[in-house]
Amino acid sequence: MRSGLESLLADSGVDVVGKSADLESIAMQLDDVEPDVLLVEDSADEQEALLDELVTKEILREYPVVILRQKTSPGWPSEALHAGARGVLLNEVSARQLRAALEAAATGLVVVHPSEVSALLPSPAALSSPIRELPEPLTPREREVLQLVSSGLGNKEIAGRLSISEHTVKFHLASILGKLGASTRTEAVSIGIRHGLILL
Repeated sequence: MRSGLESLLADSGVDVVGKSADLESIAMQLDDVEPDVLLVEDSADEQEALLDELVTKEILREYPVVILRQKTSPGWPSEALHAGARGVLLNEVSARQLRAALEAAATGLVVVHPSEVSALLPSPAALSSPIRELPEPLTPREREVLQLVSSGLGNKEIAGRLSISEHTVKFHLASILGKLGASTRTEAVSIGIRHGLILL
């Protein structure tokens, strides 16, 4: 896969300043090579682990990251972008599209594959529907966790900020999702914003 990517990037006139088989090695190279953008190829069964690792190593805070995937599960591109990724693309993109995406991400723009756009936008019905009262309010701690989730922090970072265990963070997240009627972290943040639970 990396060889194919290198060939694709070379064809599109992009200079590859470093490469690695894992994020651990990439993180060690970053200070030396200082790339304009980081391209990460991810397999379909590692999506959550990839995001957690990118957040934990603070790579998403330091560098524009474009994630290239074989396929995406519903809601995952939105979660990746909310975590701080600058782009989520399917690996069927052309050399020209890939170069354009990397250049856009390097300048601060967000890039998504056309097939993912509709999933990222709220439906017209959702925009026009009135905000329903929550059946059960969030506790002060759950509101703190939701606020940190909205800042793009992973479970480990949230646990560190609040001096609680990761298990407790997961427990709070499960409770938040249940109370808000959300299926993903991103949806929970969206609902939280609509209900005025999150400070922007």
